[in-house]
Amino acid sequence: MTEETSNSEIFADDDDEVDWADDLDSDEISDLLGFDLSSEEGSDRSGLRALINSALVSHRRLPMLDVIFDRAARLMTTSLRQLTNDNVEMTLDDVSSTRFGEFMLSVSAPSVIGVVKAHELDNYFLLAADAELVYSVVDLLLGGRRGGGALALDDRGFTTIELALTQRVMSLLSEDLTKAFEPVAKVSFSIDRMETTTRFAAIAQDASVCSLAKFRVDIEDRGGRAAILMPHAALEPIQKLLVREFMGEAKGNENVWRRHLSEEVSAAKLDLKAVLAERELTVGEIGNFAIGQTLTFNASAKSKVEVRAGSSVVATGRAGRSGDQIAVLLCTGRRADGETPTESEAAA
Repeated sequence: MTEETSNSEIFADDDDEVDWADDLDSDEISDLLGFDLSSEEGSDRSGLRALINSALVSHRRLPMLDVIFDRAARLMTTSLRQLTNDNVEMTLDDVSSTRFGEFMLSVSAPSVIGVVKAHELDNYFLLAADAELVYSVVDLLLGGRRGGGALALDDRGFTTIELALTQRVMSLLSEDLTKAFEPVAKVSFSIDRMETTTRFAAIAQDASVCSLAKFRVDIEDRGGRAAILMPHAALEPIQKLLVREFMGEAKGNENVWRRHLSEEVSAAKLDLKAVLAERELTVGEIGNFAIGQTLTFNASAKSKVEVRAGSSVVATGRAGRSGDQIAVLLCTGRRADGETPTESEAAA
């Protein structure tokens, strides 16, 4: 573009007005903003939705969680079958990432939320069950008719008996979740309290990123849904274990290698030196050394002798004689079990 090009050719005139498209339908607006509700959860977003969710961490960065939740579903299926004495099938529907506030808004009332304590992690997780699942399990535990079809849900709160039976079921599921974590990390879970109001089950900030596992429970032609919510901040102490692709990925912590390393270290030779006394001298004093000169040390015949490996003191004792050789009677040191032996033990 030449310098002779006028400003009117580059910029619009001041009198020109911007033409706004006012005939956009709802589909075009949703596509522009990126809010496509028909798309699958966890798929790539665009537009404003992608900007809002840019801070979300995909659950695929913790692939071991998928394995843990799948194992938990199989363990819970067995536990529910033994508890209800009926054909119960619990399957893992989906594992995704969500914000804590979004999950709490998605919990429909009435629902039961169990606040689960993770003792080793010193944090809390959530275990939620919808009304259909609660009524189905309670009906079976109270001797209801098998195969009775879908239950008619009442728009009411749960009774004390229903909450007590639900807590028993959730305690059982917490134990199964502990077993599911065993191959990866030692984490024990237990029900801390039961809540029916979402605001009383708040364990994290609304913007906190969480991993959400959704389960479907089928009891013949009845059933319901359950969910486990784990904030990523609570999983931080074991994050390195959860980024593995499979459970056998030990990354150098195999027992065979550890045992071999221990044997080699125990068989390694180590040079020890016995230091009777020490004295600091200047370079000038060392330079003035003469043949026949006597060096004195601030030590007596009862002074302790230090046994050193390099610069580290491994034991102390008293100097003596064993036959024609100079010996050191150990007074303090380290035993194989890490304790300090007594003087009689060292002498023996």
